[in-house]
Amino acid sequence: MATPKKPGIRWHIVFFLAPAVLVYTAVMIYPLFATLRLSFYSEVDQQRVWVGLQNFRTLFGDAIWSTQFWNALANNAWFFLIHMLVQNPIGIALAAILSSPRLRFSAFYRSAIFIPTILSFVIVGFAWKLILSPIWGIAPGMLDAIGLKFLYQPWLGKEEYALTTLSLVSVWQYVGIPMMLIYAALLSIPDEILEAGECDGITGMAAFWKIKLPLILPSIGIISILTFVANFNAFDLIYAAQGALAGPDFSTDILGTFMYRTFFGFQLQLGDPHMGSTIASAMFVIILIGVCLYLFGIQRRLRNYQF
Repeated sequence: MATPKKPGIRWHIVFFLAPAVLVYTAVMIYPLFATLRLSFYSEVDQQRVWVGLQNFRTLFGDAIWSTQFWNALANNAWFFLIHMLVQNPIGIALAAILSSPRLRFSAFYRSAIFIPTILSFVIVGFAWKLILSPIWGIAPGMLDAIGLKFLYQPWLGKEEYALTTLSLVSVWQYVGIPMMLIYAALLSIPDEILEAGECDGITGMAAFWKIKLPLILPSIGIISILTFVANFNAFDLIYAAQGALAGPDFSTDILGTFMYRTFFGFQLQLGDPHMGSTIASAMFVIILIGVCLYLFGIQRRLRNYQF
C-alpha cells in the first residue's frame, strides 16, 4: 500500500502574502523591535551605551519623570473611559435606530454620521478650537441664541474641562466607526431568530435587549478592544488642538504627546530618543496587557456564552 504524499508548499500563497508581510515588517515589526532595543541604551559622551533597565527605573523612580508619566497615563485612562462610556453606547444606539427597516433616509443619516471619521485630525482639531474660542468662536453665540449662554466656559482653556472637551470632540469624530460595526452585526442576525421572537411576543425594545444585544456581544467586545488600542495610541487630536505641551499646564497630556516631546524635543527641551523609546515601550506593554486580558478573559467568556 502506497503511503500518501505529504502536501508540498503552496507557493502561490507565499507569493501573494509576501508583499503584505514585507510591508508590514518594514513599517510595523522592525520599528517596534528597534524601539524596544533603543530603550535599553543611553547616550554617554556622545556614545550609545547599554544600560539595561536603567531608563525604566528613571521613568518610574525619578520624581520628575514619574510625575509626568503617571499624569499622562491618568489622562489617557480618562480619555479612554469617556470613549467607552459615551462613544460606544451612542454608536450602539445609533446602529439600533438606523437598522430599523421603518426608518426613512437611513442611508443619509449613516453617511452624515460617518463623514467626520474620514476628516483630517488637523482640520477637526483646528475647527473645534475655533468653534470653542471665547473670542471668535460660534459656541457662545449659539448658546446665547437658545438662552443658555450662562453655560458657556472657555472649555479648552481650563484645566478641569480641557481633556473632557477634547475627548467629546474625539467621540463626535469617531462615533461612526462603532455605529457601522454594530450596524453590520445587527444586519447579520438571521431573520428567523427575530421572527421566532415575534411569535413569542418579543418586539421593539424588548427584542433588542433580549435577542439582538446578546447576539452582538462579540462585536461589542471587538469594538471595546479597538477603542482601547486606539485611545492609548492617541496623539493627533491633542497635538492639533493643544500643541505638544498639551496645555493648559499639561492637563491634556497623554502618553502619545509625552512620548513625542521626550523623543523629538520641543522648544527648549532637547530630544532624548532613549527615554522616548522607553515611554513608547511602556505604552506597548500597557496595550499588550489590555489586549491579552481581552483575548484570554473576556473573549473566551463571550464565546462560551454565545455557543
